Amino acid sequence: MHLKRWLTAIVAIPIVIYLIGFSPRWVFYIFMFLISLAGLNEFFRITLPQIPISLKITSMLLTLPLFLSMYMGNVLLLPGVISLVVIIPMLFFLFSDPLRGEKYLSETGRMAAGFIYVSLPIAMLLQIDRLYLLNHTVRGIWIFFLLVVTAANDTGAFYSGKLFGRHKLYETVSPNKTWEGAIGGLMVALIVSILFIKIFRLHPVDTAIISLIIIISVAGQVGDLAESMLKRNFSIKDSGELLPGHGGILDRIDSLLFAAPVLYIFLMVII
Repeated sequence: MHLKRWLTAIVAIPIVIYLIGFSPRWVFYIFMFLISLAGLNEFFRITLPQIPISLKITSMLLTLPLFLSMYMGNVLLLPGVISLVVIIPMLFFLFSDPLRGEKYLSETGRMAAGFIYVSLPIAMLLQIDRLYLLNHTVRGIWIFFLLVVTAANDTGAFYSGKLFGRHKLYETVSPNKTWEGAIGGLMVALIVSILFIKIFRLHPVDTAIISLIIIISVAGQVGDLAESMLKRNFSIKDSGELLPGHGGILDRIDSLLFAAPVLYIFLMVII
């Protein structure tokens, strides 16, 4: 398992670097769209295994107008798109099986939750990239920053937990995670991220950026716990088998899903 994780990372990292930093933007955006679809499909497979295939495909295709609105920079379309995520399933149940009571409301809620949990944070990366593409010599620099923070945090937490872990962080949800791992992940994220910022002259190393790194790191760890809670509630080990040694897409991007909105808010408000 450990060897598979490293082999998958060795293959995937150069591809991701090329897509974010060197490919035409439309190629990168399509890649993000496909990642969103894959993650949403895994979420539906876990939480709604009996959902009608027509409704599942229709709901997943609503990711397209979401990404188009981010690509065009027209965030005013978002309320309408998010409304459709609820309206379309309700229309489906209204005209197919209107007397199922609480069950259709539960399914509609899960579909909306999947859209907001998976697709919306990934779509935020398009807006981050679009707004700051011309503000730095390195393409996708803020997305690279986000990936550096979350990857350093995940790696630091994993090895710190292995070496020093004694006190359980949240045993009910994730028995293997420890406080020592969480603190080690945060420290590694701070060191690696500050080096990244200095090398690429991304931002002054001040209180704001240090706070951002800490909040992203904590959000990433909470995102990991949230996905662990999801899997534990539905009695599965991995969200999928797409990435050898890592599981599914959700297993790989769980930290990113909670961390991306933090960076998005920071850039919209602070910078």
